[in-house]
Amino acid sequence: MTSAATVSAGSGPERPTGAVPTGAVPPGAVPVVSPGELLRRLRQRHPADPVTHVERVPPRAGAPAPWPSWVPEDLRAAYARRGVATPWRHQAEAADLAYDSRHVVVATGTASGKSLAYQLPALATLLADPRATVLYLAPTKALAADQLRAVAALEIEGVRPACYDGDTPRAEREWIRRHSRFVLTNPDMLHHGILPGHAQWSGFLRRLAYVVVDECHVYRGVFGSHVAHVLRRLRRQRARYGRAAGPTFVLASATSGDPAAAAGRLTGLPVTAVTEDTSPQAGVTFALWEPPLLPPDPSAAGSDEPAAASDLTQVRRSALRETADLLADTVAAGVRTLAFVRSRRGAEVVATSARRSLDEAVPGLGDRVAAYRAGYLREERRELERALLYGELLGLASTNALELGVDLIGLDAVMICGYPGTRASLWQQAGRAGRSGQEALAVLVARDDPLDTYLVHHPEAVFGAPVEATVLDPANPYVLGPQLACAAAEAPLTTADLELFGDGAKEAVAALVEAGALRQRPTGWYWRHRERPEVDLRGEGGAPVCVVEAATGRLLGTVDGGSAHFLLHTGAVYLHQGVSYVVDSLDLDDGCALVRPEEPDWSTHARDVTSLSVVSVRSYVDAGPVGLFLGEVDVTSQVVSYQRRRIATGEVIDTRPLDLPARELRTVAVWFTLSPESLIAAGVDPADVPGALHAAEHAAIGLLPLVATCDRWDIGGLSTAVHPDTEAPTVFVYDGHPGGAGFAERAYGMAASWLRATRDAIAECGCEAGCPSCVQSPKCGNGNNPLSKPDAIRVLDVVLTNLPE
Repeated sequence: MTSAATVSAGSGPERPTGAVPTGAVPPGAVPVVSPGELLRRLRQRHPADPVTHVERVPPRAGAPAPWPSWVPEDLRAAYARRGVATPWRHQAEAADLAYDSRHVVVATGTASGKSLAYQLPALATLLADPRATVLYLAPTKALAADQLRAVAALEIEGVRPACYDGDTPRAEREWIRRHSRFVLTNPDMLHHGILPGHAQWSGFLRRLAYVVVDECHVYRGVFGSHVAHVLRRLRRQRARYGRAAGPTFVLASATSGDPAAAAGRLTGLPVTAVTEDTSPQAGVTFALWEPPLLPPDPSAAGSDEPAAASDLTQVRRSALRETADLLADTVAAGVRTLAFVRSRRGAEVVATSARRSLDEAVPGLGDRVAAYRAGYLREERRELERALLYGELLGLASTNALELGVDLIGLDAVMICGYPGTRASLWQQAGRAGRSGQEALAVLVARDDPLDTYLVHHPEAVFGAPVEATVLDPANPYVLGPQLACAAAEAPLTTADLELFGDGAKEAVAALVEAGALRQRPTGWYWRHRERPEVDLRGEGGAPVCVVEAATGRLLGTVDGGSAHFLLHTGAVYLHQGVSYVVDSLDLDDGCALVRPEEPDWSTHARDVTSLSVVSVRSYVDAGPVGLFLGEVDVTSQVVSYQRRRIATGEVIDTRPLDLPARELRTVAVWFTLSPESLIAAGVDPADVPGALHAAEHAAIGLLPLVATCDRWDIGGLSTAVHPDTEAPTVFVYDGHPGGAGFAERAYGMAASWLRATRDAIAECGCEAGCPSCVQSPKCGNGNNPLSKPDAIRVLDVVLTNLPE
């Protein structure tokens, strides 16, 4: 890789909201603009260059291989009709392993043709054995629908591919169970629908030859741990009905650290990895973009008198507004663009703002931009996918629902609004562009966040670092116990089953017996209740909450139960396809929020309070005045109020109380303690200790994704000048999932690297007293108060001086 010299970004005046390049192109006209020229135009929009680094990823030629000898002529002809003359070498290697009944994971880059690696052995087997079946698992419905189109387009007689998920009409489900030989679904439907109804699927399971697990790097943390046991339950039912060995697992992954080990933990089987990417790759121009600083706000000084320059607070232009303008610019130039945004609300805001800007320049051009996110109805999602595929839409603002595998041919550019949490996701998102072989542009727009700021000024952490390993822990008792309960409800557990479910299974079954959930008999352990266990694979805190328009009863969409307290509380502003609604009421028992259309000039931001107690210590490091610990903790949190803020200025209008139930969580945390004497010696006044620890906690949470496969929304934290359980100044960082997700363990093991990066990010930030780029947090329940940036550096210096590498 070659890279341009680093360019420092400076401050500049805020760009007008409706700014669009002159000479905007009407719908239908698509000028050819090279990535380099497009980036040059985008940079010119700012008086001070916002680009901190440009990386040029050169194109790569492919290495073809002959068709494996076992591929039937009919299948070769089908691929030839689709424009595939021969496979690439990695495709043929993975397909050979799978056809030889060896479990395999192909872990190569975006658009490297991983689907051919599993389609070849699966379809060849279906052609050779008219009774064989294949099960395909995708983490998203969009990806499964895309794969259905690809398999159906081959027009292979007798395969009868079909999607079986929550959107499948009930009238079609019986036909699929009886007649489809290539069923595409997701882990949720396998868990909730197929395995509980295994008797109805007995014919399909008896003949199951292959299980395809697509985008398996997504299965991390608690979600990955649950899916690992769902796959073990699938293996168990296949063994009950099947007469021969099988099935063979074929997994596809983005480039990741140690994919064979991760795939082995996921399936519980030995897996061979194919990691050399031999597909051709178009060149990519990848820019790191830091939004400019806005002019100081004199009103922030809190006085009518003229403020000194040092008293004025400067903040950066929001990444959402910057991404919206970039999306508008590229669409106006006829460039097909996908903008990835971290949140559902953010995707709506970016699409709405871009549409408004485009319509001001060329009336009607805004119709070629839309939002895409989970929570939309099936018909809406499919129509958006079709419109983008056929060029009716030029721009789409999406959550990571479109990150995975969906073949969006012809995209010219990708805007990534905020670091997506892992380098694997970053490259997956960037790889959505250039999929038909043309040169592409990718831009990472930094949020006002410690990690984003660190990355745009340390490009070696983006382009020179290896991709993270996938973290999951099937032995997590908060996952293993409920999954064993599900397995017992499907069929009584035996001693052999406990070996299948691995470490901790015996202890988990004993706990279920003691709790009265299982009854032990000579033939095994039996589920005692009439109803099935309620187990949430994704750890989202319960069933989805329906969002209903009160006046009409129309279902607008859904929000996961874990987010409802924050997004659907009474008075919250909810966005859906650019239309704004206000929540009138939230009924958590019925899982329903009633809303009314309204366009307020303010947004809402929920605030919560948290308390934490230490349950046990697993491991610790005694470093003199500093202690580093890993252990179990109990966390209690409650959303207690929300702020209303002016959309135009961010000004807080008021804070309104909420009466929502508290939530309790037992999880795993990493924490460090410091002696009061060491803080005094470092120059931290006792009165400033709370602000110093609070600032260090925020920055540490923000930087943890640098060393663990998580983002800051997967984790939480708490700091206190004297914690009752440690009797010392303490900073906690904990996994935001029951039983932990493996992130705290990773932080404990890499504490020196993690906290050194945290210290550097704070010290290198150009602000005076602390800002969202270093020590402020977007989810702080205390309104980012108190905070002390200089004292946070002193705290981390004490820790790093004493903590062993």
